[in-house]
Amino acid sequence: MVLRALSARWFELLTGRDELALTLRALAATGRVQLEAHSGTSAMQVLPALRVILDDYRQLGERYARYWPAPASAAVERPVELEKLASSAIRRLHAWASAADSLIARAQRLEATRAELELARDLVAAAGEALPNLARLAEHGPILASRAYLLATEPTGLTVPPAVVLEQIRARERTFLLALGLNAALAGLDESLHALKARRFALPEGLSPLGESALADLAARIGRNRAETSALEREIAHLSDAHGAGAARTDLDFIGWLAQHVPELPMTEHFAWVSGWTSDATGISIEAALQAAGVRFLLRYPEPPRDLVAPVLLKNPRWAQPFELFARLLGMPAASEADPSQIVALIAPTMFGFMFADVAQGAILLVAGVALRRRYPALAMLIPGGAIAVLFGALFGSVFAREDLLPALWVKPLAAPLELLRVSLGFGCGVVLIGLALDALQRTWASEAGRWWAARAGIVLAYLSIVAASIDVRALWALPAGLAWAWAGSAAIARERRLAAFGRGVGESLESLFQLLVNTLSFVRVGAFALAHAGLAAAVVGLAATVRMGPLSWAVLALGNVLMMGIEALVVAIQTSRLVLFEFFIRFLHGAGRPFSPLASPQSPRSTGASRRVFHG
Repeated sequence: MVLRALSARWFELLTGRDELALTLRALAATGRVQLEAHSGTSAMQVLPALRVILDDYRQLGERYARYWPAPASAAVERPVELEKLASSAIRRLHAWASAADSLIARAQRLEATRAELELARDLVAAAGEALPNLARLAEHGPILASRAYLLATEPTGLTVPPAVVLEQIRARERTFLLALGLNAALAGLDESLHALKARRFALPEGLSPLGESALADLAARIGRNRAETSALEREIAHLSDAHGAGAARTDLDFIGWLAQHVPELPMTEHFAWVSGWTSDATGISIEAALQAAGVRFLLRYPEPPRDLVAPVLLKNPRWAQPFELFARLLGMPAASEADPSQIVALIAPTMFGFMFADVAQGAILLVAGVALRRRYPALAMLIPGGAIAVLFGALFGSVFAREDLLPALWVKPLAAPLELLRVSLGFGCGVVLIGLALDALQRTWASEAGRWWAARAGIVLAYLSIVAASIDVRALWALPAGLAWAWAGSAAIARERRLAAFGRGVGESLESLFQLLVNTLSFVRVGAFALAHAGLAAAVVGLAATVRMGPLSWAVLALGNVLMMGIEALVVAIQTSRLVLFEFFIRFLHGAGRPFSPLASPQSPRSTGASRRVFHG
């Protein structure tokens, strides 16, 4: 069992400047490299032009993101200098933008026109034959003006100028307003409706006054608009292919990834120096990835710089990996701290299963964990938790909350409550002692074993004497001996002012002993929740028994089991987490480590900006 968190290994790699992009892609693909520069010269200081090009790329995206092509599927796969790659890509995009600008402007105008035609179509469809003559409204003279609005809300409190005629038309989920009046009066109406977030749209000219013929005319106009738009899309896509805009976007997205993840790589005129940490202790996977990429490199693994703190790795077997979540809730264990994941993988399911003891319900949780562990890795903890719930369900004789289907292999909880509480208290004592042992182990790793034995071992002896007194009261004779050991040891390890150190040792030892006892008593809740589970099961079975109709009785029992599982699984999980975090980890875990964060690979090609339309050649 590996209990100690591992430090990542420092590496330094020299490669050609024109092969930097391929090198970084190969390192990212391993998922085992965290870059960290250790130099005063950075890549972004040596190559400031990249920032300018990326800013230019973002500005182009603000204008053309809805119309430019998706990135090509293949990223840079050849040695090339990043400046040349970026300059070539931005030139191609500018050439595409210059050629496509007039087409895009026409497409935008067509889109705006189509939106107004569609609103007019909805207006005609809503009004039917009661629609005023839109052609007359659209062809107003120099004195009169007309308006059409789509309302966002009901026009409550709207003040209508006296020289304006309004017609309100309601659709299923929309309200339209048609207005006719003097130009000056309608200008005031525009302001009022703008405050109500109404949308003004233009009425098409030359429409038939009849609803059906007007609808047909609008449908034809919308169809012609869509056909013209499609033709423009094909022209824009053809220009994208001609200028290589998709490949240019791929190159610039890749350079953006480089700028985001590796902003401080030392570089010279011909070489790039890559340094950082790796979880690959042998170096085999890194070398294989670089060789497969076909880059030239020199790789070495010296001692890490003294001014850098190595990130930490947790190396656990597969069955314990889901339980790393508990340690990470308090922070990553430091290299000098114990990784408790494998121990938690034993004690957490035991507590969960003890509190959730039922053969059938535990089996359902186990199956759910197996089915969902790939999609939700944390739910893999349900597998051992459910299995131990099945075990304790057999020991308690509980199946679907019923205790008459299976004989109890140990006890019936409600028949022996004190025994369950004693067992949970003994279990808690064992967990607390494991935490104390891990604290001693960590002090040994930090070359502080002597200080632990001098000041802390006496407190452990005093704690054990109180625990043993529950079996034989004569064990309390060791209590004063343990306290005296702790007090004397605190004074002995002090280099000066030993009397003050003795006083502090008295206070700290008494406080620590009290905390240990409180931590131990907290585990009584394990037995208490086991009793609560049994009591709730008895209530569900009793309620089902009061229903005399067979099918209805089974339905009540099934519903009760569902409610029990939903409520108790959550409550028991919370209690298990609380005991692990605040009664076990508090003895030894500080979570001061720096987590290992591997370099992320470039994302799959995607359009920059909120693109609603993507053109393909």
